[in-house]
Amino acid sequence: MGQLVLDMFVTLDGVFQAPGEPGEDREGGFDHGGWQAPYLDEESGALIGEHLAGMDALLLGRKTYEIFAAYWPQAPDDLPIAQVLNAAPKYVASRTLGSVGWANSTLLDGDIAEAVGKVKGDHEEVHVIGSGDLTQTLLRHGLVDRINLWLYPIVLGTGKRLFPEGANPAAWRLAGSSTFPSGAVLLVYDLAGKPAYGNLAWDDEGNPRTL
Repeated sequence: MGQLVLDMFVTLDGVFQAPGEPGEDREGGFDHGGWQAPYLDEESGALIGEHLAGMDALLLGRKTYEIFAAYWPQAPDDLPIAQVLNAAPKYVASRTLGSVGWANSTLLDGDIAEAVGKVKGDHEEVHVIGSGDLTQTLLRHGLVDRINLWLYPIVLGTGKRLFPEGANPAAWRLAGSSTFPSGAVLLVYDLAGKPAYGNLAWDDEGNPRTL
């Protein structure tokens, strides 16, 4: 079984909605689109490209697929990320699309959890970029193995959040981290099972419990 990796760009308050451009996703009256752009730098861009180069399949929700399909096929051929995305096998989770025209794209049918499980079985490293609604489904079904969490030093106060109220309890193990001149931080987390709990209150004899 392959590994499913989320590549998520989020604010300090957990918002992932519309990082790329103002009109990307205005659902809910969101007017902060394009918030990621001021924090991109050469170092983080290179590492994003390095991570994507390691994938052998891309899984997308409808909205992100339509944004990518309108841009990347026309992107300059000398862009490494364009080469990777255009060449990769792409799987699209959508209940409304009747077909997908981007090269090497396949529309997933039926139960999404079952379909994604098959995709993981056919590939070693499947990446999901953005695709907020799909991401929530994948987390809910325990299909995510790793999160590349790109954290940016900005608070928006509104917008779709990676872990909203009601998210499944889970523990994640830090597998790596990087910092960048813009103030952005990459935190790489691997799924570690269920949360563990302890007790930091005073014990029955009035002594502080050890950590």
